[in-house]
Amino acid sequence: MSFSLGQLGLIILGYLGVLFTAAYAVEKNWVPRRWVRHPLVYILSLGVYASAWAFYGSVGLASQYGYGYLSYYLGISGAFVMSPILLRPLLNISRIYQLSSLADLLAFRYRSRLAGILVTLFMLAVVVPMLTLQLTAIADTLHILNSDWKAPQLAFGFCLIMILFAVLFGARHVSPREKHEGLVFALAFESLLKLAAILTLAGVALFGVFSETGGLEQWLITNQDRLNQQATLQEGPWRTLLLIFFAAAVVMPHMFHVVFTENVNGQALQPASWGFPLFLLAMAMAVPPILWAGVYLDLDLPAEYFALGIGIKLGSPALVVLTFLGGLAAASGIIIVITIAMAAMLLNHVVLPIHKPSPKADFYRWLLWVRRSLIAAILLLAYGFYALVGADLNLNRLGLLAFVAAVQFLPGILGLLYWPQSNRKGFLTGLIAGIVCWTYSMLLPFSEMNLGWHVPLPLPPVDEFNWYLAALASLGTNTVLFVLVSLTTRQKPSEVSAAEACSIDTVSRPSRRPLIAGNSNDVIVSLSKPLGRYVAEREVYQALSDLDLPSYEDRPYALRRLRARLEANLSGLMGPTVAHDITSRYLPFQENAELSEDIYQIEQRLEGFHDRLSGLAGELDNLRRYHRQTLERLPIGVCSLADDGEILMWNQAMVDLTRIESQQVSGSHLDRLPSPWHELLSDFVASPQMHEHKKRVDIDARPRWYSLHKALLQPSGGQPGGTVVLMEDQTETRLLEEELMHSERLASIGRLAAGVAHEIGNPITGIDSLAQLIRYETDNPDMQEMADQIQEQTKRVTRIVQSLMNFAHAGHHSTEHEPVLISHCIDEAMQLLRLSKRSQDIEFCNECDPELLLLGDAQRLVQVFVNLLSNARDASQRGDSIRVTADADEHQVSLKVIDQGHGIPADKVDRIFEPFFTTKDVGSGTGLGLALVYSIIEEHYGHITIHSPVSDGHGTCVKVSLPRYNPIKEVEPQA
Repeated sequence: MSFSLGQLGLIILGYLGVLFTAAYAVEKNWVPRRWVRHPLVYILSLGVYASAWAFYGSVGLASQYGYGYLSYYLGISGAFVMSPILLRPLLNISRIYQLSSLADLLAFRYRSRLAGILVTLFMLAVVVPMLTLQLTAIADTLHILNSDWKAPQLAFGFCLIMILFAVLFGARHVSPREKHEGLVFALAFESLLKLAAILTLAGVALFGVFSETGGLEQWLITNQDRLNQQATLQEGPWRTLLLIFFAAAVVMPHMFHVVFTENVNGQALQPASWGFPLFLLAMAMAVPPILWAGVYLDLDLPAEYFALGIGIKLGSPALVVLTFLGGLAAASGIIIVITIAMAAMLLNHVVLPIHKPSPKADFYRWLLWVRRSLIAAILLLAYGFYALVGADLNLNRLGLLAFVAAVQFLPGILGLLYWPQSNRKGFLTGLIAGIVCWTYSMLLPFSEMNLGWHVPLPLPPVDEFNWYLAALASLGTNTVLFVLVSLTTRQKPSEVSAAEACSIDTVSRPSRRPLIAGNSNDVIVSLSKPLGRYVAEREVYQALSDLDLPSYEDRPYALRRLRARLEANLSGLMGPTVAHDITSRYLPFQENAELSEDIYQIEQRLEGFHDRLSGLAGELDNLRRYHRQTLERLPIGVCSLADDGEILMWNQAMVDLTRIESQQVSGSHLDRLPSPWHELLSDFVASPQMHEHKKRVDIDARPRWYSLHKALLQPSGGQPGGTVVLMEDQTETRLLEEELMHSERLASIGRLAAGVAHEIGNPITGIDSLAQLIRYETDNPDMQEMADQIQEQTKRVTRIVQSLMNFAHAGHHSTEHEPVLISHCIDEAMQLLRLSKRSQDIEFCNECDPELLLLGDAQRLVQVFVNLLSNARDASQRGDSIRVTADADEHQVSLKVIDQGHGIPADKVDRIFEPFFTTKDVGSGTGLGLALVYSIIEEHYGHITIHSPVSDGHGTCVKVSLPRYNPIKEVEPQA
């Protein structure tokens, strides 16, 4: 069975076009986001691990190692089952520090530019054989289906097609830091296609191929001798295979890229820990039927291509096309992901350290074209290896070369997670030794037949049966040197901090070091030197947005967070080494600054480790969280300060008292607080007093009172020092105290009034009797008029005393209300005041309607206006006028007493009606007049307000509102 080159080309371009369309649909939001980010999509995208070696080469592994082929699936499944202690920590580190590749991760941990460069270059030893394997598989299958073209020519054509599609998938946009959700969705689609193709092929093998022999079981019984090798589990290689495939989850560049870099849902690792092994189990189950069907059909093909040979032997073009599509999906997916990941590694760790564009250049576009060029170079390098060596190596040899080279990174990763004492010297020494051993014991012997080289080895020649000895030797040498050198050399301080950041069982202890840059604008100016103004502004504003901070920020804590976020973002853009160099050089910390631990950030990191703590550590963390919650929920405001005044804690009660959110002040100094809190807290912290009771603070022109307490924390045993300030709102207590004092004053007035009434009553009675005697014993009209006036004044004195008694009895209201001509009351009050010499130079004007009626007590209303007019008189100067006006509606009369005096100070207006409070000089007033006025107005169901000044800083207007008298008109009967 043969296909034309045009047909095969149409199949390849059609499939890749469909794959790109799926990715493009995701980018354009044509696919619902809940589908794209569903954990099932992530699980299926991990199927990129099942490359052409899984689709074709697993059959060859089964033919060569028997059931040992299962190690390809079981090894990586074990890594995902152990994801809580292996994959999850690496995912957290990669996300926090924006590490997009294995080279980024190891360069960050060991703080070495050389580590990043060597890991990247040595990763080529993994990538080139792996890509060559895919090119070999596709070229061989194309040659099987069309023998008119040689396999190298077909491989070159396929290589060019994959360069185009790898650029479309991974280097089409200007920004190289974005997540490729479309690519992940496309990988999930191709995994479904691979799974469907291999399961269909296995079904055909089970129910189609063996139908003539009575079924697969009968054929296996009759051909046991023929299948002995496939049914055994060889003693040596399978354990090594299990190890290298276990490591593949984190050391293979395509797996690192999909598992960590493209992961947009951190919770998806949990279902992937069992979902991905199930996917691999389904693929693994299809391998033995395909192998046995190929043996039964006696296919004249290598075991790797039995899958394709079954369709050809059965004469089924549809089965052949489906199988070819499955192999194409397996090869194309891994080619795209590997080239994207490898291009980023080369850019970050080889190109940028050597050459960075000018700050005036378009940095993002430059990065884009460099990535495109690197993608093409990587695939052409793989084709060069294929043409030179790989064409004569089978899929198993190529796969083993790649995976054994990749396992050399495993000691460094385990040291990153579990051994904080490991250092860069140990890592680099072990890695170099392992790669040299791999090159000498595996690469050169496997390629000897093609290059004509003779490699003298002290060990037996390496072949497909004892390769695992060379693999164990290279890994063992690597691990031993890594441990020995790390134990005998010291770490640098930067390595110690990186180890704390990466280790899964420790929490780093960041210090509160201030930056030289004083605000976010200074950060932009500093970064403009290496990056250019446009890139610097874009990166700084992006980091501020990521941290949910305002566009302008000058808090020390916020600037430290901004610096860390910028380094992480730049790490994702140009690698951790270059990013660390830029931030260290252009955003340095202040020298000789006092260092103390950043308690807030330590606590934030402890929160991130909460779910990993158990035993005593878990109990201690629960106790910490309980105490933290206790402080947060205290009904008293708590503010914790560092030695330099930086705010470390601002609990919910402080938020309620000040209406300032904790996020706005955490990490800032007290002088950043708005007024009046800055003055209140700064003065108290600076004072030697440990307690301050009922400190008055005016907020929104209203007084409030707060009690303050503080405690000094002395540094000891690694615990930082500082100050704890407690603040309690005492406003309600102060108001209650004032109300109690007011009540006491009223009680005193009551006792005074009772005494006054008793003492004044007898003389007044005597005076009244004498006045009556004078009136009855004389006929002189003048004397009789004088007696009448004396009697009238005695009655007035009696009423005044009674009014004082009424005022002293809270809640007592007069019920003797009758219609009153308010104008007459005002005239009477003015007439009384005119009797005084102090009123002779003051003009009193009554502008009220003479017919205006109120319902009330005329005598008590006269008292009101006597007090109001006398106060207005005392505040006026000679020649001033005092006017009384009236405005009335249907239900209410508004009376205004307006003077031209000096006015009342604004801070005393609220207290003007308090008993014994006066603005007059000592001896000039008792402070009872307006209190009595207020009481009488309340008895008349009215209210009184004072506005001062009236105009130009002078004058006072007292407004009295009283109910109007409305007589009930009689209704005439209707006729």
